[in-house]
Amino acid sequence: MPELQPSPWWSPDRHADRRPFLIARNRITTAVRAWFEARDFVEVETPALQVSPGNEAHLHAFATEAIGPGGGRSPLYLRTSPEFAAKKLLAAGEIRTFELARVWRNRERGPLHHPEFTLLEWYRVGETYETLMADCAGLLAVAAEAAGTDVLSFRGLSIDPLADPQRLTLAEAFDRFAKIDLLATVEADGATDRDALAAAAAGIAVRVAPDDTWADVFSRVLVEKIEPRLGRERATILCDYPVSEAALARPKAADPRVAERFELYACGVELANCFGELTDPAEQRRRFEIEMAEKTRVYGERYPVDEDFLTALARMPDASGGALGLDRLVMLAAGASHIEQVLWAPVAEAP
Repeated sequence: MPELQPSPWWSPDRHADRRPFLIARNRITTAVRAWFEARDFVEVETPALQVSPGNEAHLHAFATEAIGPGGGRSPLYLRTSPEFAAKKLLAAGEIRTFELARVWRNRERGPLHHPEFTLLEWYRVGETYETLMADCAGLLAVAAEAAGTDVLSFRGLSIDPLADPQRLTLAEAFDRFAKIDLLATVEADGATDRDALAAAAAGIAVRVAPDDTWADVFSRVLVEKIEPRLGRERATILCDYPVSEAALARPKAADPRVAERFELYACGVELANCFGELTDPAEQRRRFEIEMAEKTRVYGERYPVDEDFLTALARMPDASGGALGLDRLVMLAAGASHIEQVLWAPVAEAP
């Protein structure tokens, strides 16, 4: 006898189980909007259809095409983030913006991943990325208050959302949790020593394949040895990424081996990714080409560069920007264990 399949999300009993999480989502969304508006941010709406979905090697987009009145066809993509359009608005003169943006990423599905999700993205012109660290701490507190809880929790871990986040650089994290001198494998110009990092990783029983790049080894150590240790008891801000792992962030003035990038973790879950924004179009193009060369090598495809974005980047003022997974924040504040519990209408899963 074939195994019975779970009831669909719209069955009344299943919806009744999910509804408390969904009502919490609404309260959190309302509170987040109010938090930004109280700080003189303008809520914006940017298009979901883009000529480029982004140029990061391991982000995968949904492709479509536009058909003109005369029948001409041109490729378009559903955005993986609103970043390019949001930065064009900064070039146009906006100072503080935020968007609760619906975004799409292919090849992603699981307890913390969904092909369609909501990304909270915000920008501050003329302000440092340290300001975004304070923003992230504030958003944790706002979400908890809106959900009526004094803890954020996931898979048996919980944190105090009102506690100041711990700050930890990537170099400190690799040393503390993996006993690896990360920056010894990064040159002053950002070039990386794959063999040195691979040898160090192999020495702590992290698998290294012959065709792994430095970035592959870096990611595997991060996922296996470091991320599970982050965001325990209080949130963790993991900062100062090697510049090769921060394609849209500017290098730190004090140490060009690392970039003004940080990620926010709570209960072992990555919640946010924030930058001091790169505004050099020539350098940005160079980094995009590196990313697309890697995408071609690994996946046999590449995405176009948004030339309009690079033109706007030359006029964009110094700024900092952050992106936070709203669905994940709701999960932690509402006590959900799977992202589909906090989505009003999840996307059907392919067989």
